[in-house]
Amino acid sequence: MAKKKAIINIQNVVASATLGQDLDLDSIVRIFPSVEYRPEVFPGLVFRLKEPKTATLLFRTGKMVCTGSKSEREAREAVLKVVDELKRNGIAIAGGPDIRIQNIVASVVLGGSVDLEKTTYSLETTMYEPEQFPGLIYRMHDPRVVILIFASGRLVCTGAKKEEEVSVAVTKLQETLEEKELIHYE
Repeated sequence: MAKKKAIINIQNVVASATLGQDLDLDSIVRIFPSVEYRPEVFPGLVFRLKEPKTATLLFRTGKMVCTGSKSEREAREAVLKVVDELKRNGIAIAGGPDIRIQNIVASVVLGGSVDLEKTTYSLETTMYEPEQFPGLIYRMHDPRVVILIFASGRLVCTGAKKEEEVSVAVTKLQETLEEKELIHYE
């Protein structure tokens, strides 16, 4: 029953940004024909980057939402790259964007199987209804994240605002599962 090191992979980082000014989305469409903009369906314009591979939503209000990056650094880099592309192509933007990380989603492999029935009773703030969803939903308070725990020992951690919060939450959960003998390593 040797302890295994959890393998954490960040799947998506969502960042929001504010430019503090309105944007003329119609002008952006004329300059960048590859962007997606269908205002009758959705009020935002989708600006995709190949590197880093992301999609950034731009709104008339100057608000932006960037998804698809694999790290905080990459998310910030993508927003700055979009703003830089706009500026270099004649879109007047006064200052720099105010960027904030909103959510980090990570997949985790613990390397052992988890007894979800017992875990439901051993941890507070859990929800487990196997007829509806095969995973146990665990709301951790510190750090403030939600972790989906599966019997296979796989997890999905969401709600973190910093990459460090993901590893703190996973380590804390793994230690608790081991202490309470709720995880069994092959």
